[in-house]
Amino acid sequence: MGFREHAARVRRILGIVLAVLLLGGVAAVLLTGGDKDTGTATKTVRGVIGSEKAEFFADPQVVKALATKGFTVGTETSGSWDMEELPLDGYDFAFPSSKAPADGLRAKTKNAKATTAPLRPFYSPLVVVAHSAAAQVLAGNGLATLGPRGTSGTLKMDAYLAAARADRTWQQLKGSAGHAELSGTVFITSTDPVASNSGALYLAAASYVADGGRVANGTEAVTRTAPLLRKLVQVQGAQQSGSDAPFRDFISGVGNPLVLVYESQVAAQLLAGHPMGDLVVLYPDTTVNSDHTLVPLTENGRALGELLAADPELRGLAVRHGFRPQGAASEFTTATQSHTAYLNQTLTGVRQAPVPTGKVLHEMALRARDQGDSA
Repeated sequence: MGFREHAARVRRILGIVLAVLLLGGVAAVLLTGGDKDTGTATKTVRGVIGSEKAEFFADPQVVKALATKGFTVGTETSGSWDMEELPLDGYDFAFPSSKAPADGLRAKTKNAKATTAPLRPFYSPLVVVAHSAAAQVLAGNGLATLGPRGTSGTLKMDAYLAAARADRTWQQLKGSAGHAELSGTVFITSTDPVASNSGALYLAAASYVADGGRVANGTEAVTRTAPLLRKLVQVQGAQQSGSDAPFRDFISGVGNPLVLVYESQVAAQLLAGHPMGDLVVLYPDTTVNSDHTLVPLTENGRALGELLAADPELRGLAVRHGFRPQGAASEFTTATQSHTAYLNQTLTGVRQAPVPTGKVLHEMALRARDQGDSA
């Protein structure tokens, strides 16, 4: 047999073999349903979220858990109040950090899905993180109490607000000598209340305490506490629009020694095993729970919100990021049992201040920022 005849025969044999393999592959696809991965996401949803939830949605385990339930989630961060200024076309959900901005979003949008009840999968109280020296000085001057280990305690809001009214400085507090970092006016760093939920809720709690335990219900009530709230804001200078950056600054050792954050940010650090350094957690004796509220804008957005609230795996992952699941307190207390030196699991001794309506809260924030207001 010549070379050409031999080569032609080899090609025919190879063709037959390939045909058999292809037929076998087709049969295998038909029998097994193809190369379909049941864990592959089938719905892509897009949302705008508060910065404090960015790490949760970026967590590979969260991404995987959502994919197994049929979701790929893309997010962009924004201050919770700033969300009202965003064009929401093309989004499936908005996920601010509390009910008040969520109510504003629902009122603004004409989307029928947004007018249905929002979803609150998890929440977090506001706390103040302090460096140890600052916490010790506050405690020594009656502005705070500390637990036996000195890593957690209570901020006395009445005493703190009295110090703010009087423009007290660290140098005026006994025990501050020798701590060069404790200088200037005593104040808590918070976020921009016009843009960010945590900053606005800080004003809500301060207003409630300053006005004798009354929730602000209109312009007259806002006017009564506006001078004090202005002091709390103006002393800070430029403010961030999200809570993530001030907390990261604190952890890295820069910035003010007292910073308002979400408890979830502290709990996430603890549960991840990160060193806490000289961090002390002060729970204001009057604070506000931030109910992270998802506003659905499409059916897929609502389905995602329901999944975050109901799925045990996703609730567990939310706890790992420091959030307290709604209606499942034991999940948080069990997960954080070894961190009670920092965390007040049951919020013992902490009073929850009612939050004004979104309209009143927004007016409060604007008045606190308005240097020209002489009220």
